[in-house]
Amino acid sequence: MNKIIPSGVLDILKGVIEPENGKDLVTLGMIKDLEIRDRDISFSIEYPKSKNPFANGVKKVAIETLKKALGEDITVNVAVTARQVVHVERPLPEVKNIIAVASGKGGVGKSTVAVNLAVALSKLGYQVGLIDADVYGPSIPKMFQVEDGRPEIQQVDGKDRILPIEKYGIRLLSIGFFVDPKDALVWRGPMATSALKQLIHDGLWGHLDYLLIDLPPGTGDVHLTLVQTLAVTGEGIVSTPQPGALADAVKGISMFTGKQINVPVLGLVENMAWFTPEELPGNRYYIFGEGGCRKLAHEMNVPLLGEIPLVQGIREGGDSGVPVALDEKSLTGQAFMKLAEETVHQVGIRNATAEPTRIVEIKQ
Repeated sequence: MNKIIPSGVLDILKGVIEPENGKDLVTLGMIKDLEIRDRDISFSIEYPKSKNPFANGVKKVAIETLKKALGEDITVNVAVTARQVVHVERPLPEVKNIIAVASGKGGVGKSTVAVNLAVALSKLGYQVGLIDADVYGPSIPKMFQVEDGRPEIQQVDGKDRILPIEKYGIRLLSIGFFVDPKDALVWRGPMATSALKQLIHDGLWGHLDYLLIDLPPGTGDVHLTLVQTLAVTGEGIVSTPQPGALADAVKGISMFTGKQINVPVLGLVENMAWFTPEELPGNRYYIFGEGGCRKLAHEMNVPLLGEIPLVQGIREGGDSGVPVALDEKSLTGQAFMKLAEETVHQVGIRNATAEPTRIVEIKQ
């Protein structure tokens, strides 16, 4: 008899559609407090309001769907709850999930992954924003071909707010929009962190399903400022397969999962996993080593979110401002769509099985 695991339960519940929204319960983030003890499953279905005419019907379908998939001998306890509104002012109340995209070292393609993940999530139907928090080397404007973009300022409730630039359905803010791209940013830590806070607090983001934060490589002031400013849902670590990059990826995982910060790691992304010539899509050449992130993910007990091949088109797309994920039928487009689907899946597991992340208060 196969062991019942949270991810398996959530996969099954993806088949239960909420009639008002037309999406499944997991995608809508309605599954909460999932617990499994042997053959006993319990969870809550959380609605925005206390009364919903479809609630009992959805509950019944959820129970029947689980029993059909896992066997009539299982016990399923389902509570229907209403979302508690806590009147506490917090940044970005209309943003459902905040995902940090990080790397232990530079040069592993972190920004490329962040850009194409954002595009892939948008193509899946989600509302997506992207903050370029790599304040010393902002690359997002070029990768979206909006280097000349200058965000508009709007007055909202007597306060100046920055209207993100939108491209390919993604709402974008970067320090690169406010500085001359030819100038080097020689900033001390407080200046860099102040710039990040302004992009977060003053951005007019509106409703978003996912806000991605493209962090600088390494672990430093900007990373600490992020977790002290926003309740980060989880982080994805980008690495290449070779041992030197993986060693730095371990440091990134350790920083976020440490006792003081305690931000969940959604998983690892292996970039440049193998080289595939465009004209020979079936060929794989493991020039940086094979399966390094897969092995590390197993050792660190974190998911492997995706493996992205080293293909010339990815570099060309970044240089031209046309991300390869826009062509979801291409080899690389499919890789990024799989990454987006797995990211959504892991966010669903994280939100169903763990308390919401809190803004970090680091005590000296």
